[in-house]
Amino acid sequence: MTHPLAPTTATSAAERAYRHLKRSILEQLYPGGQLVSEGEIAEATGVSRTPVREALLRLEAEGLVRLYPKRGALIRPVSAREITDVIEARRLVELHAAERVWPRRAALRADLAARLAEMRAAHAAGDLTTLMAADRAFHATVVDAAGNEILAELYQRLRDRQLRMGEASFRLSPGWAEVALTEHAAQLAALDGDDPQRWLDTVAAHIDNAATVLRTLR
Repeated sequence: MTHPLAPTTATSAAERAYRHLKRSILEQLYPGGQLVSEGEIAEATGVSRTPVREALLRLEAEGLVRLYPKRGALIRPVSAREITDVIEARRLVELHAAERVWPRRAALRADLAARLAEMRAAHAAGDLTTLMAADRAFHATVVDAAGNEILAELYQRLRDRQLRMGEASFRLSPGWAEVALTEHAAQLAALDGDDPQRWLDTVAAHIDNAATVLRTLR
C-alpha cells in the first residue's frame, strides 16, 4: 500500500521537470527569448509531456515563461521595467533592514563573513552559479536579521528574479564579480566601525552599482 504522503510517480516527474527548467532558466542555459518545446524538455528530463506541461504552468505563474499552445514556451527576457522594479524593491527592503540590524552588527558580522568566504571560493573556482547563490545569501542574511518576517518573505520572493539577473551580470560583465566582492568586503569593514551612515552608504552603493551593471546589459 502506498503511503498517503508519498509522492506519486506523476508528481515526482512534474517536480523533476520543474526543477530542471527553473535551474536552466536561472543559470541562463535557456536564455531569455528562446522558445523551447515540450518534447525537447521531455527528452532532456526523461519524463512524458504531461508532467512537463505541469512544470511549465508553474513557471508561467512565476513569470519566467510564456506559453504558446502547440509551439512551446518562450523564456521571458528580463525587461528594463523588471530591473527597475526589482532594484526599487531591493532598496526599500535592504536599506530598512540594514538600519534595523546596526545595533546587532557584532553578531551579524560573523555570518556575513562566512557568506563572503563562500563567494570568494566560488569565484576562485569559476563557479558563477554558486557565487550568485552566496551573493544572494549574503543579502538575505541581513534582511533576515532585521526580524521582520513579512519583509523577509517578500525578499525571498524576489530571490529567483535576482538570481537570474545576477547570473547574467556575472557572466556578461567582465570584472563585475571582483567589484562585487570588494563592495561586500566594504560592507563588512563598515560593520567594524562606529558610523551607521557609512554602513548604510555601502549597502546603498552596492545596490546602485548592481543596477547600473544590469542596465548596461539591456
